[in-house]
Amino acid sequence: MDLQTIYPFRLPRGYVDADGNLHREGQMRLATAGDELTAMRDPRVKANEGYMSILVLSRVVTSLGTLRQITPEMMEGLFIADMEYLQGMYETINKIESPQIQVTCPHCGTQFVDTINFLGAE
Repeated sequence: MDLQTIYPFRLPRGYVDADGNLHREGQMRLATAGDELTAMRDPRVKANEGYMSILVLSRVVTSLGTLRQITPEMMEGLFIADMEYLQGMYETINKIESPQIQVTCPHCGTQFVDTINFLGAE
């Protein structure tokens, strides 16, 4: 069995860069202990613990549209819906279990477990 370490995603709104280009599709890798330790040592986190998620996400998001170097400033520029989406994805993929969710069919009421699809539909 191969370990999946890279997960594609599609942001609900998208990141708008300095040139006005919209970037929605990207990739996130599994976090390492070093990602969180490096963020914890950053003076911005010491001043504001809430900044840790910005720093960690800027390390584990490996691409966003055509952008290959993700910075904390870019993460700060995300819409709240996109930031919450990435935080949820981070928590989900870094759990030991496969990213799955319990769902109920709205038509028949049957409950089942389904794998989360981060790309979603338009």
